[in-house]
Amino acid sequence: MTAENHRPLAVFDLDNTLAATAHRQHFLERRPKDWDAFFAAAPDDPPLDEGIALCREAAGECDVVYLTGRPERCRRDTLAWLAAQGLPEGPIHMRRNRDFRPARVTKVEILRRLGADRAIRMLVDDDMLVCDAAEEAGFPVVRARWAAPSEELRDAQEKEGRT
Repeated sequence: MTAENHRPLAVFDLDNTLAATAHRQHFLERRPKDWDAFFAAAPDDPPLDEGIALCREAAGECDVVYLTGRPERCRRDTLAWLAAQGLPEGPIHMRRNRDFRPARVTKVEILRRLGADRAIRMLVDDDMLVCDAAEEAGFPVVRARWAAPSEELRDAQEKEGRT
C-alpha cells in the first residue's frame, strides 16, 4: 500500500451540494416527470460556492470521491462539469441503470465499500435521509444546507430512486 492510499476519503454528493439544480426542478414538477430533460439540463448547473470551497479545501488532506444518484448515462456531462469548476479529480460513483432503490440505501452501500479499506473523513450531502442513514452506519457527515431544499428532488431520491 502506498502512502497515497493512506489518505482519508472526502465523499461529495453533486446535486444541491456542489451543483445548484433549481433551474431544472420544473422538469420534476410535471406529470409525468421529464427525467431526460432534467438530466440533460445538468451541464448548465451553477456551482454552489460553499460546496465547491469545501471540496477544494478537503482535497488538501483527503482524496476526493464523488457519490451521486445521477444515472450512469450522465457520466460524460458530469465529468465535464466537474472539470469546468476546477474541482479535484476523483472517482465518480453513479447510480446503475435500472437501480431505483432510495438514495439512502444506495449511497450507504457504496460508503461501506469505500470504507472497507480507506478511512472516510466526511460525506457531504444535502439529502437529510442520506445523512441520517450514513451517520447511523457510523460515517461522519457534513449536511449541505447551502442550497434551497427541493421537495421534488427529495421525492425523486427517496421514493423513485432517480437521482
